[in-house]
Amino acid sequence: MNIPDVREWTEAVGDGTDYLDYLSQHVGLGEWAALARVFMPRFVEIEGCVLWDRVYDPANFRTWQDQLRGDATSIEATLNEFRLWEYIDIPEDSESEAGGLALAEEIAVSWRRCLSETFPDRAFAVAASATEDGPAVSFVTIR
Repeated sequence: MNIPDVREWTEAVGDGTDYLDYLSQHVGLGEWAALARVFMPRFVEIEGCVLWDRVYDPANFRTWQDQLRGDATSIEATLNEFRLWEYIDIPEDSESEAGGLALAEEIAVSWRRCLSETFPDRAFAVAASATEDGPAVSFVTIR
């Protein structure tokens, strides 16, 4: 993954700098901890559904459970989506859009690993996709 800001900074600084040097100069402890949770999220199991802990809200879950008639896969598909474009300003040029999708793919790899470790007896479909609005990561249990 080659993001323009990181590439430009490391080229300007020189001396063999890379992404870790960039982060050490631009990101503090709180940001590191937040990034870790993006790449290593927590999950909860609610009535047969595996959900990203950030999207689980009991009232919202009940609403979707009622609306989707208890279909666990549909509930997961509706709730388990991380829309990167809602949190990251991705310029509308092909290089930035490719970088955003590459980031989503890296997050998907991490989520797949975390889901597998948390629920070793289950299989999951984890996807990174380029939606009309921007990149997203999602997952459902394979039933």
